[in-house]
Amino acid sequence: MTQIFAYVPFKNGQAEDVALEYPEAAKKIDAGATLTAIVTGSGADLDSVATEMAKIYGEVIKVDNEALAYPNAEVVRKALVNIVPGDAILLVAHDTFGMDIGPGLSVKMDAAYAADIIDFQGVEGTNLKMIRQELGGAVSTHVTADISAGAVITVRPGAFAPVDGGSAGGTITDKSADAGDLSSTRKFIEVVEAEAGDVDITKSDVLVSVGRGVEDEENIEVAQELADAMKAVVSCSRPIVDAKWLEKSRQVGTSGQTVKPKVYMAMGISGSFQHMGGVKGNPFIVAINKNPKAPIFQVADVGIVEDILEFMPELTEAISDL
Repeated sequence: MTQIFAYVPFKNGQAEDVALEYPEAAKKIDAGATLTAIVTGSGADLDSVATEMAKIYGEVIKVDNEALAYPNAEVVRKALVNIVPGDAILLVAHDTFGMDIGPGLSVKMDAAYAADIIDFQGVEGTNLKMIRQELGGAVSTHVTADISAGAVITVRPGAFAPVDGGSAGGTITDKSADAGDLSSTRKFIEVVEAEAGDVDITKSDVLVSVGRGVEDEENIEVAQELADAMKAVVSCSRPIVDAKWLEKSRQVGTSGQTVKPKVYMAMGISGSFQHMGGVKGNPFIVAINKNPKAPIFQVADVGIVEDILEFMPELTEAISDL
């Protein structure tokens, strides 16, 4: 039976959404596998997250140490090497932390490594078959790894369906004493919060988000008119911020804001994983893009192949006539 462990990231006592997605990923690897959550940190926030995860996972391992109060990949790597069995599979979110910890951890564990996986196709013998995307999502790549000596795999947040929560009544095992030496050459200094903008896109239930397809700065006003008609807020992808057409506080993505709207209108956005990594909470996604092969259509609930500069004014008019 395959042993699968899932590293659960959290902030301010709240587990990241990927914690609810790991069970589906594990099921696709091996439906009969045992799945154990690992939570590292310090104090009350750690205990709170461990208790919440026990409602979803049959077993939760917690490691409590002041050195783990901030998610320092160098320190967490040391702890995980001593806790995760050498022949197990460890799932980690493919975010900045996951990209930092994953490669080195696989070397320390002498295990296989696969990054940014969006789907699994099961195990054949000792080989795990996986799918990842290349070239900004334009190409799907089928990869295989020998997991006989274990594996460290980073999975893309949002790629797997989240569970609805639950009441698993899982056990919480404290393995703080097994973590070993957690000294580090890195030193945490401080968290620098992004400056607040004129609008807080993280609080909006409906976002009209624009990308390269908007073509010109003056067309931002077209998106704003649609947002006004929908009682929504305008957000954007990184190229719009790089062009200085909108401020950084409006950017959605792994290098921008994380949002949890109820409705997400993706206007002329290709749908790279860096952008979609900032869209959480399973919103209803409407994608409009004139490229029928745009990756955004793979995650959209409704996809429309159209030029947004023609589509947005018509939608604004239709909404205004209601």
